[in-house]
Amino acid sequence: MNLSDLLKSLPFYKLSYSSNPEILSLENDHRQVKEGALFICIKGYTFDGHTVAQEAVNRGARAVLAEQPVEVEGAPVITVADTKKAMAVLADCYYGSPTAHMRLIGITGTNGKTTTSHLLDAIYKETGEKTGLIGTMYMKIGEEIIETKNTTPESLTLQKTFKDMKDKGVSTAVMEVSSHALVEGRVWGCDYDIAVFTNLTQDHLDYHHTMEEYSRAKGLLFAQLGNSYAAGQPKFAVLNEDEETSALYKKETAAHVVTYGIDKEAMFRATDVRLTSEGTEFTLTYPEGSKKVKTQLAGKFNIYNVLAALAAAYTAGTAVETAIHAIEQVKGVAGRFELVPNDQGLAVIVDYAHTPDSLVNVLKTVQPLTEGKVFTVVGCGGDRDRTKRPLMAKAACEYATNAIFTSDNPRSEDPHAILCDMEAGVAGESYKVIPDRREAIFYAIQCAQNGDAVVIAGKGHETYQIVGNEVLDFDDRTVAREALSSRKKEEK
Repeated sequence: MNLSDLLKSLPFYKLSYSSNPEILSLENDHRQVKEGALFICIKGYTFDGHTVAQEAVNRGARAVLAEQPVEVEGAPVITVADTKKAMAVLADCYYGSPTAHMRLIGITGTNGKTTTSHLLDAIYKETGEKTGLIGTMYMKIGEEIIETKNTTPESLTLQKTFKDMKDKGVSTAVMEVSSHALVEGRVWGCDYDIAVFTNLTQDHLDYHHTMEEYSRAKGLLFAQLGNSYAAGQPKFAVLNEDEETSALYKKETAAHVVTYGIDKEAMFRATDVRLTSEGTEFTLTYPEGSKKVKTQLAGKFNIYNVLAALAAAYTAGTAVETAIHAIEQVKGVAGRFELVPNDQGLAVIVDYAHTPDSLVNVLKTVQPLTEGKVFTVVGCGGDRDRTKRPLMAKAACEYATNAIFTSDNPRSEDPHAILCDMEAGVAGESYKVIPDRREAIFYAIQCAQNGDAVVIAGKGHETYQIVGNEVLDFDDRTVAREALSSRKKEEK
């Protein structure tokens, strides 16, 4: 695409001098620039792309997009008010508005995004569609898995990925949408058909500062669904009726509202709930009647995820029977209430629970499934919301019989300082502190007896631990298996 054609998508800009090179790619990382690229200068928290504009040109960039004066030789400079906004506009144009040609479902909320997205992925596979998935664990096109750094990538990466999905025959894409991404405009240009809200509990207050700001950030997904009721292009907001915040989102969106819940009347509601060691059973009531649902996913929190997926699929025209059949085949999602198999009579569970509410949900689910003690190994991430640390510790002490505090991803913080923050919330309670995560997991599994449960919380599917500037190999599931093996040898 020629530069002049690409710039037609921008209403206001200043061009340093007349030039119309062919643009072969868009890049916002100067290290990725190749011959023919348009380099987009993004001012980040720790790095400013404007400082490497000339280096990008030296690498082959044929034009530079900036929001402040830059001096470069050998390429025209396009100056705009906001390069992040312009990047989203240009990416959508350059890649041919790919999300306008597929069904796009966005899921936001503190907890449940990953499980709900995987359930929807399974539903659409059941209908014979080729699907795309973007989330915390990875991006997926059909069965091809692509690693990601953020839950929701930048707009440039997103549109490029959606173009790739479209070219490979994807007709439905499901993505997790983080509050950070909504505030930072990473999803500008994404044409959502359905937006799903799971829940809102304390998290990310290091970034959003207050729960009100956090809830408003999530609400952007629903406000940005659009204001049109064009024939053949319906938009739906799928909201958890049991969540107080849903009342705000109902007011913020012009889209058709679909509700789901357990405790309150909703369009999709679970009644006659039975929690078992093999999963969950309930009766689904929905606009056309009722159906029995039996899922292999455990816990009340997973019923909400199932309801969200069923409601979203139904609004898009999928038969409830088809959606239920698909969900009943799902055994689980990696790192989400994932059992570590063993023959020692222990229930060892690895879960991503990293907020007070999600930890409470997991521990409440475990309690009726075991007649013995519940050990929980839990820590808190460094360089993140400090105010939730004492709450995490309190949840562990209140809902587990044996709480073990350890390191999560300490990042640049002193692990001992993080643990002190946790201990501040449980003065007088009984708990044990073992800073080394591997040692803590081994300790819990060694102490557990036949019939006990061990919950290893916080990291779930992650296969690393960030300590300082190092990213170390670490997988809770692998360490748990090693601890189980060691325990078995000792028993012999």
